[in-house]
Amino acid sequence: MDSIYSVNIERAVLSSILFNPEEIEDVLGVLKPKDFYLPAHQKIFDVMVKLHSSDMPIDEEFIRKRVDSKDVDDSILLEILSANPITNTLAYVREIKDGAVKRELANLATTIKKVALEDETSANDALDVVQGELYKISTDSATSELKNMEVVTGDTLSYIKKMKELGNKHLIGETTGFYDLDKRTTGFNQGDLVIIAARPAMGKTALVLNMCLKNVEAGKGVIFFSLEMPAEQLMLRMLAAKTSIPLQNLRKGDLDDNQWSNLNGAFEDLNRKKLFVDDGGSVNINQLRARVRKLAQNEENKISMVIIDYLQLMQGVGNKDRHQEVSDISRGLKMLAREMKIPIIALSQLNRGLENRPDKRPMLSDLRESGAIEQDADIIMFVYRDDVYKEREEARKEKEASDKGEEYKSKFVNKPVEEAEIIIGKQRNGPIGTVKLDFQKQFTRFIDKENANDAPIEVVFESIADTNKETNIEIPNIL
Repeated sequence: MDSIYSVNIERAVLSSILFNPEEIEDVLGVLKPKDFYLPAHQKIFDVMVKLHSSDMPIDEEFIRKRVDSKDVDDSILLEILSANPITNTLAYVREIKDGAVKRELANLATTIKKVALEDETSANDALDVVQGELYKISTDSATSELKNMEVVTGDTLSYIKKMKELGNKHLIGETTGFYDLDKRTTGFNQGDLVIIAARPAMGKTALVLNMCLKNVEAGKGVIFFSLEMPAEQLMLRMLAAKTSIPLQNLRKGDLDDNQWSNLNGAFEDLNRKKLFVDDGGSVNINQLRARVRKLAQNEENKISMVIIDYLQLMQGVGNKDRHQEVSDISRGLKMLAREMKIPIIALSQLNRGLENRPDKRPMLSDLRESGAIEQDADIIMFVYRDDVYKEREEARKEKEASDKGEEYKSKFVNKPVEEAEIIIGKQRNGPIGTVKLDFQKQFTRFIDKENANDAPIEVVFESIADTNKETNIEIPNIL
């Protein structure tokens, strides 16, 4: 057990703080009271922390007044006071932290045995418990040190040089699949949590499938968690977008010879791509994290994006109210995006309250459980198609007239291509505004509007200069 704790090292660190109280600032960046092995040392360090936060002296007298003699024997304090002075306190602190993490892992081994052999728990629930505990240990053991200005400016200069090498291109991250959207966002970047929200029937699943298709066709690896529909339905929609065969024809198998040939070619192409679909119907943040890590460990998978359809269908962990569950899920997704250095795109439902407004374009306040989602997200986009509401309104008028025995002819014209608005409601590192796309209903496909490269884009800037310039990068439409 010597490898997972050292009373002498703990004693030396506490002694160092007593003789140099300003050192507690550095120690607090790494250690918590529970990281000490000896209970008496935990109590003493806890008192030191409280004295420091109260701007009171950290000395022998103040500590003695605040510790219970039953918990901390006089001899322990004397041993701390008589400990040999040390010069590199942080090296000792890291040893304590290392031992604390190893003890946590040893305790986890006991937990694994208990849930696997002793408790009447299903295998899935046992895995959930273990993954949750391991995640707590990994996040608690993560430490970061303050960077001085020389380090920060050096890192920033390296970033600027990297961007310069790209030739001032507007696409820096993974493509959204659309020219103007890439131009507004620079693509989906490392560590981004992207929320795409809409009311039902607006086409948010179709939009992310189009994004997914564009990335896998570029040789990137994408993980798609489909909590609402089976993988076969997702693939039918993707095939309609890829082959220009109407979705209804694919569903019925009503294809002519050319379409069959086109479909076979699409299957052969997709079979070589890195798309991974989880359509189990239920997943919590611990399970999702474990599955993403497992696939990402294999570099051949080239995982560069994760998509979740949709956030409100994810399960919580533990007995918490739904608001807290969504907060934990949202924060967990953001932390996973940063850890894996990839964008995570999560679809979200909107509150139906917006249906009562004359202008039904979504706003941030329309997000369900919006507080946590709005806080954690780097980009929030809304999908809006005005024709959906026009069709519903005309259908309502027609029904009301029919109920009264009157005649009413619907003024709605069902067009094969409808205009769609992608409203950027939040962008942490860029402008907000609206990008217009066309939606081809029979192919469940969003495409850039004709002459998109030249069309003006409606943009609202949030105290940020738009430095995007025209480039020669080519982002072709989905064909």
